[in-house]
Amino acid sequence: MRSSNPIFSRWGAARDAGSTDAYTQRPVGAPIGGRPADDYAANPYAPSADIARTAGTAVTMDDVIVRTGTTLGTVALTAVLSWLLLPVDEANLGRSYGIAVGAALVAFVLSLVQSFKRTPSPALILGYAAFEGVFLGVLSSTVSAYVAPGVVVQAVLGTFAVSAGVLVAYRMHWIRVTRRFTGFVAAAATGFVLLLVADLLFSAFGAGNGLGFHSGGLGILFGIIGVLLGAAFLAMDFKQVEDAVTYGAPREEAWLAAFGLTLTLVWIYLEVLRVLTIFNSDN
Repeated sequence: MRSSNPIFSRWGAARDAGSTDAYTQRPVGAPIGGRPADDYAANPYAPSADIARTAGTAVTMDDVIVRTGTTLGTVALTAVLSWLLLPVDEANLGRSYGIAVGAALVAFVLSLVQSFKRTPSPALILGYAAFEGVFLGVLSSTVSAYVAPGVVVQAVLGTFAVSAGVLVAYRMHWIRVTRRFTGFVAAAATGFVLLLVADLLFSAFGAGNGLGFHSGGLGILFGIIGVLLGAAFLAMDFKQVEDAVTYGAPREEAWLAAFGLTLTLVWIYLEVLRVLTIFNSDN
């Protein structure tokens, strides 16, 4: 769980998987926080996990839930405040857009810094959440006011539905996060981001609608692919959380779990919002 950025650091999960095709599983009956099959080499958190277990500071599921709730709560709070305090009417639209773009850039930089740090920083993670919330609030308010009224509520519900579906599928073992799965998702995500960058460049240099990902059937298809990638990221996050608890990782890893889950849920929300916005505007 050392790398939680859904675009730039998912290859770390494949590295942690080792040379096997699937992650080492905790044997039936093994206690939570114990080392599966007493295989020290299989523990991606060794030797810090042994220290954490001895000191009673190993991460628990409650730690992950509390920190994820704090991070997502920060995103939601700043999103609501920006929606209310940064109006998107014609008189204030430019100012609000400027603040939103600035917040998005700051959030991106903070996420990159945290992704490449060896240890989690709660200040960086909560700072990312706050600035991301400002961006999401202005974006959502603009879409709701000018493009598709009511679509934000649908996007939030859609994000919850995707998340619940992935959780059920993961718990039922319909999704198995193996090394091959991780590598495929990372490669697909890299291609997806490169297409997004190309689309932005084409749009910026006078190609009008870019590569056509902003409207019509191609736009909806591209958005659905983005949602599916987000669902795959979420399954990988669940696996990382499960492994951290199983192996007795240090409690600070809960902040990395919260960071990864928040990044993934924001990704899913944006892609669901994209699909619903295109669908509603085309109709």
